[in-house]
Amino acid sequence: MSTRERILDAAAEILRTRGVAQATTKEIALASEVSEPTLDKYFGDRERLLLAVLEERLPGLSRVSVRPGEGDVEDNLAELAHAVLDSYQRAIPMLGAILADRQRMAAHRTAMSRLGGGPDKAAGAFAGYLQAEQALGRVGAETDPDAAAALLIGGCFHEALLRYYAAGPGADAAPRTFAEFLARAVVRPLL
Repeated sequence: MSTRERILDAAAEILRTRGVAQATTKEIALASEVSEPTLDKYFGDRERLLLAVLEERLPGLSRVSVRPGEGDVEDNLAELAHAVLDSYQRAIPMLGAILADRQRMAAHRTAMSRLGGGPDKAAGAFAGYLQAEQALGRVGAETDPDAAAALLIGGCFHEALLRYYAAGPGADAAPRTFAEFLARAVVRPLL
């Protein structure tokens, strides 16, 4: 494993288990067995390191490959929902501190915008998928893809937040069956 990967893994673990306040360069350097100047060499500063963790350790939809017209629409949406749910559940411990700090939030927004990411992208991806399925006749013409996507994404975020609230960063991952139930509840009326 490369030094950069070790640093990202250590930072992600500290963020997940102890929160952003404890994710100091000293703690991250100690956990990744490098010096603080090495962190600067790879990331420039703490903010860029934290953004790299969010960007690279929370892959979300990038790990799922579903194509309109292939497979079952409900199964495809369940696959997408499970990936988003997992990503949200891992992101919530990190996002709290970002949302609470205006300067950090502005830096995060800028970085996400530069990379084409952000919280709106998941809903946009779901809506785009549903629009493509709609064009193929596999989703009803009267369906509002944006509204359906918002319902599904909202359900994923809500479940992730409840799991974190109930058990903290050590909460069990939401089972795929939960994503399947969400997808079914949203999709069945659309078909």
